[in-house]
Amino acid sequence: MSNAIKETHFQFPGQQGFYKGKVRDVYMFDKELVVVASDRISAFDVVLPRPIPYKGQVLNQIAAKFLAATSDIVPNWVTSTPDPNVTIGTRCEPFKVEMVIRGYMSGHAAREYKEGKRSICGVEMPEHMRENDPFPEPIITPTTKADQGHDEDISREEILKQGIVSEADYLQLEKYTRALFQRGQEMANDMGLILVDTKYEFGKVGDRILLIDEIHTPDSSRYFYADGYEENQAKGIAQKQLSKEFVRQWLISNGFQGKDGQSVPEMTDEIVESISDRYIELFEKITGETFQKANTTEIESRIEKAILTHLG
Repeated sequence: MSNAIKETHFQFPGQQGFYKGKVRDVYMFDKELVVVASDRISAFDVVLPRPIPYKGQVLNQIAAKFLAATSDIVPNWVTSTPDPNVTIGTRCEPFKVEMVIRGYMSGHAAREYKEGKRSICGVEMPEHMRENDPFPEPIITPTTKADQGHDEDISREEILKQGIVSEADYLQLEKYTRALFQRGQEMANDMGLILVDTKYEFGKVGDRILLIDEIHTPDSSRYFYADGYEENQAKGIAQKQLSKEFVRQWLISNGFQGKDGQSVPEMTDEIVESISDRYIELFEKITGETFQKANTTEIESRIEKAILTHLG
């Protein structure tokens, strides 16, 4: 089985800080961020014990493709991808909201709707909708990070009232969000997919707004297969999703949902390999390109060398 990156502990000249996210290791410099996409995998807010070979490369390269394909709409933070698992870019001040946009009644919106709610984040939802129906037009349902780190729904009115984002900036974020989503839907359509919902994060350097983080990957977005969508809706059948839902389903079927007292089922080599294969399949379905496996013989020194070369 191929090697995988569980975590990195590099020390680079000029490094000012380090942040370990659920799946990414972030090295901070004066004006740059170096982000290593590890092969860690999380589900139900828990990082699973074994990394998945090539998962980091899959997500890093999908994000790189979509960031490059949308740079005419909004400038983004990326300046270089010197390694299949590494993205380097501009360090900026992130806005304290995530711009979630939904084209369909799915996920969190569908759960709220089932509970009888007809508005989400201050946006009205029409009557008589079924799960996975399209909205008349995409709706923006922003979230803000609570002190405890959970995302919380918030309305545009509250964002402006609390001064979280200025009105001028927020109107620009909305404009960018709609344009990015439209481009993402068009690109998904070309691949026989439907981009259902996604989220975007933005930051600011001086008075310039940049698109940051990653976009349109299976970790931040929900995709359906276009083939069979209409038929499934007509019959009230669940839609076939292209996401990491299969990992959650494997955990659920083995008695794990991240609750107290539950333990993660054993991850055999076969399970790890099958998850790896599914991520590679996701890459090929979303990008329409053949996945080129990077050399994983000495994966950490490969990554370190690429970053050091970039830093000069």
